[in-house]
Amino acid sequence: MKPSNTRLTKGSFTGLLVVLLILSSCSSVLLTGRRQLALVTDAEVLALSDSSYRAYMATATLSKKTTQNAMVTRVGNNIAKAVQTYLTQENKLALVDGYTWDFKLVVDTAVNAFCMPGGKIVVYEGLLPVTQSETGLAVVIGHEVAHAIAKHTNERLSQQMATQLGLTVIGSVIPEKYALMKAYGPAVLGIGAEYGIMLPYSRKQEYEADQLGLIFMAMAGYDPAEALSFWSRMAAQSQNWVPEILSTHPSDEKRIANLQKVLPSAQQYYKK
Repeated sequence: MKPSNTRLTKGSFTGLLVVLLILSSCSSVLLTGRRQLALVTDAEVLALSDSSYRAYMATATLSKKTTQNAMVTRVGNNIAKAVQTYLTQENKLALVDGYTWDFKLVVDTAVNAFCMPGGKIVVYEGLLPVTQSETGLAVVIGHEVAHAIAKHTNERLSQQMATQLGLTVIGSVIPEKYALMKAYGPAVLGIGAEYGIMLPYSRKQEYEADQLGLIFMAMAGYDPAEALSFWSRMAAQSQNWVPEILSTHPSDEKRIANLQKVLPSAQQYYKK
């Protein structure tokens, strides 16, 4: 048997193991039921998240605006409590094992907010003029809580791991006579994976966070219809246009269109 055939056999066997690993490492997102890759554990992600969050907060400046601080905390706790009540009713409270909800308002003029796995959510002061109200803020916090509940960071890390494993396997099975492809193929495929898989999945996660965010804010008693007004205001704030194909977020038009589509289902959870 020629050496190249031996390498092919080993590579094929390795590839099979990778496929079996990926197929056996899937979970489902709460409410949407979407299947997602889960190659990393919650414990691993939460440890990384806690470390990153502490490092960020050590450099951030907490807002001294008493009323706004209280609103961020109140809205965050209302949504987190509503979600945990729902999880308890559905016997799925284990989904948030190890979570410690924390909602902070920091001094930053950027129109932004972000979520760390495990329930660490930060809102920038610059976002408040766009949220305009407690319900508008609930749109943002509901969206960020959704990222945490849907374990989107776990999924992104798992996708990166799977992509790297796949590229390693591909590199091992390309025959020696295709030296140039062997040298540059993985790099080219890496670019394809980034723009063909990773970014679209990010947009899929954004749509999912929008959908779940509407449901979560509705569970907490906030009118999910406010999301349409909020995202319209956000669209008006856009200053740097990025082609959607190179963005981790949907275009404003597509996001609002998707919100209109999923709003009726979210309103079923809303009780005035």
